[in-house]
Amino acid sequence: MQTLEGQSVVVTGGSRGLGLGIVEALVARKAKVTVVARDAARLADVAKTLGVATIKGDASDPQVALAVLRDVKPSVLVLSNGHAPEMAPIHKQTWDAFSAVWNADVKASFHWVQQALQQPLARGSRVAIMSSGAAIAGSPLSGGYAGAKRMQWLLAGYANAASAELDRGIHFQAILPRQIIGDTDLGRAAAAGYANAKGITIEQFLATFGKPLAPRQVGEHVATILTDATYESGIAFALRGDSGIQSLDA
Repeated sequence: MQTLEGQSVVVTGGSRGLGLGIVEALVARKAKVTVVARDAARLADVAKTLGVATIKGDASDPQVALAVLRDVKPSVLVLSNGHAPEMAPIHKQTWDAFSAVWNADVKASFHWVQQALQQPLARGSRVAIMSSGAAIAGSPLSGGYAGAKRMQWLLAGYANAASAELDRGIHFQAILPRQIIGDTDLGRAAAAGYANAKGITIEQFLATFGKPLAPRQVGEHVATILTDATYESGIAFALRGDSGIQSLDA
């Protein structure tokens, strides 16, 4: 896939945060983007601002995944919806809070990946699953978040194996920003939790990651992974503000 121009792209969770940064980058490359999200007001705003199509729905609902892929028939699918975890140490977590990201992010990835394989998407299609560096380093104040993000990474590998077995010709990739991104609501809340635990300011904590990584920069990296032959066959990539895109494949 050398260009995104004219390509039909579905982005879940694309009305805010990292998802919005990805949508902005894709629109700049003249992709035909459809955003799936739950907040009608945010969807209306992104439609007005960027001229994208929108669908109101819960990305973790299997019927939403089925209907959107059936009706839109994208050649690129970006799964960037994300649940904000409750920030608390393990002894202060409830099971519902601990498992919430599994029942949102992992559940959504599971259903969209299944539908991509079962409908299926057209041969040559790409699916990008937005995971997190927490899948590598852990995240002790966010309950089951790190495990959920690791599972999303694993799902990309499982899906590629299924694609090969079924001769689908669909390629799945996991993308892991390896630093907390303070320009999103989720990132700001996470940074606040860790900064408070360390007794430092949010800005001081975010500075420990080095060069910041903004949502639009994440979007630019995602667009590059989708179009640059260097990344065409890889499965997992880390993103950092100071080093850009790095392969995580063994």
